[in-house]
This record gives sequence, C-alpha cells and structure tokens, in this order.
Amino acid sequence: MTNQIHPTAIIDPAAKIGSGVFVGPYCVVGSNVKLADGVRLIAHVVIDGHTSIGKNTVVYPFASLGQRPQDLKFKGEISTLEIGANNQIREHVTMNPGTEGGGLVTRVGDNCLFMMSSHVAHDCILGNNVILANNATLAGHVVVGDFVIIGGLSAVHQFVRIGSHAMIGGMSGVENDVIPYGMVKGERAHLAGLNLVGLERRGFGRDEVRSLRSAYRMLFAPEGTMAERLEEVARLYKDQEHIGSVVDFIRSRSSRALCQPNDDGE
Repeated sequence: MTNQIHPTAIIDPAAKIGSGVFVGPYCVVGSNVKLADGVRLIAHVVIDGHTSIGKNTVVYPFASLGQRPQDLKFKGEISTLEIGANNQIREHVTMNPGTEGGGLVTRVGDNCLFMMSSHVAHDCILGNNVILANNATLAGHVVVGDFVIIGGLSAVHQFVRIGSHAMIGGMSGVENDVIPYGMVKGERAHLAGLNLVGLERRGFGRDEVRSLRSAYRMLFAPEGTMAERLEEVARLYKDQEHIGSVVDFIRSRSSRALCQPNDDGE
C-alpha cells in the first residue's frame, strides 16, 4: 500500500514508516519513531522520542506523543512510549514515555479511545479497550486494566491501580486502588458498587453478575477484617474466575490503599 505524506509534514529520515501510512499537513515525526502499517496522523500531530504506534491507530490534530516526561527526576535516560493497534487518539491528547523510576516504558494496549485533551503520564500501563473521556488525566505509574472507562475531567493519582471492567465517574479524584468491576465517583472518589451497566454490555450472564454482587457485599461488609472477608470470598468462589481476579487484585502489593464504599452504604 502506498503511503500518503503531505508536503508540509516533517518526517526524520531515520523514522520507520510502515505501508499505507497517512501523514497529514504540518505533522512532525522524530528520528526514533515507528509507525506501523495503516497509521493515520490527521494533521498537526507531533510524535517524538522512542515512540512506536501500532497498526491502524488514528491520531487527530494537535496530539503530542512521546515528548519528555513531566517528571523533574527525569535525566534524559532512553525510555519508550509503546502504543498498540486500532486506537483513536483525539485532539490535544498527550502521552509521555517512561522513566528510570518506573521501568522506562509507558504502554498502551489495543482498541482504546482517548478523547480530547486526555493525558497518559510516564510509566503508565494500560490494557485493551480502555476509554479516557475528555480531559481525563492519569498521573505517573498508573495501571489500568482492560475495558476500563474513565469519565471526563477525572484525575487518577500516581501509582493507583484500576482493575479491569471498572468505571470511573466524571469529575472524580481517584486516590486509591479500584477493584475490578467496581464503579467509583466523587470529588475524592469512593466505591459506589459494581459497574453493572458495563457488565451487561460486555455479555456477563445473570449468574456471573449475581455472584459478583454477592462477593462484593461480603468483601465490604462491616463485620470482621478485610483479610478475613477476603479469605472467605476466595474459599466460597474458588472456581469462579471473575471473582478470583478481584481477590488477586486485592491481594497484590500496592503503594495505595483500596478504594472503599462510603459509610452511608451507598
């Protein structure tokens, strides 16, 4: 397939460009950039650093990808930004490469949507089918599972983990880890139940949803300690993979606390 390169675009001769690539007006592509087959840069896109973009990803005007991390500890070490296939990266989105303090890589999966002015900071790791709505921002070292939706104007604290299929409500400040399938909201976000709408949309059966709700009520019941409740859930639902993923998530080491429901039981 023939590449289409607008005459006003500036592409370093050392950049690696696949086939069927479209580079629109006034784009700038740096020397260590790799664009896979079918990538489209609509116009006024700047890509720099050791950045790779997967097949058929579309990047819209004024996005900036691979520029120096916004971290004062960064000393110019070689680090990467790896963006997967079939992503939509809309206007004014920014993504930064990793740092020495976080493994030297920022990684984005496949089939994600990054709406206008969303931000992925250094050393973040994102799964597949993630959506960041307008102006949603991830601080450094955030880990986001598959099928997560982060609402508009939300901010996620550095080192927070967000489990797969979770939903972050708009204008939320997320300071603590969010369990898989959880739904959180609030200026200082609290757990507000399960992401039931998302589960239905992704084809979870009634029995799976019913068991998840039962496990959720057990995990966040007022009786006993979290450790005791966690062991009970692990024992009762040992053969249910989706609940096992919640148990494993909570058991995993983290520098952040676990996002909890409000005291009013919402």
